[in-house]
Amino acid sequence: MRKQRISNEEETEVNMTPMLDVVFIMLIFFIVTASFVKEAGVEVNRQQASTAEPKESANLFIAITDNGQIWMDKRVIDVRAVRANIERLHAENPQGAVVIQADKNSKNGLLVQVLDAAKAAGVQNVSLAADPGAQ
Repeated sequence: MRKQRISNEEETEVNMTPMLDVVFIMLIFFIVTASFVKEAGVEVNRQQASTAEPKESANLFIAITDNGQIWMDKRVIDVRAVRANIERLHAENPQGAVVIQADKNSKNGLLVQVLDAAKAAGVQNVSLAADPGAQ
């Protein structure tokens, strides 16, 4: 009688392995298909423009502060390293766009250097960020 009770208890256990397999496969699927936005890491005071339009598909933000710092992927980088960083991040998502957020008191020459580096890195969709409104 005792042997029969033990064997019945063993048979009533629920096997969790298939459920865990499905959960891990779904997790991997969502990680692979997600598009990650690369934030600049700093807030800037953008220039206002009456023709500013919202950008839907941007996934790489570059910020230029008023004191000449370039922020990309939440860290400060040198102007000479902009192209290499853009190439690396653009390789992760080739369809993504680059948005440059320049402070309204930043140097125009630095903005042109960053814009040139983005184009040299092979990015076709480069935009400048502005706040909507009249000047």
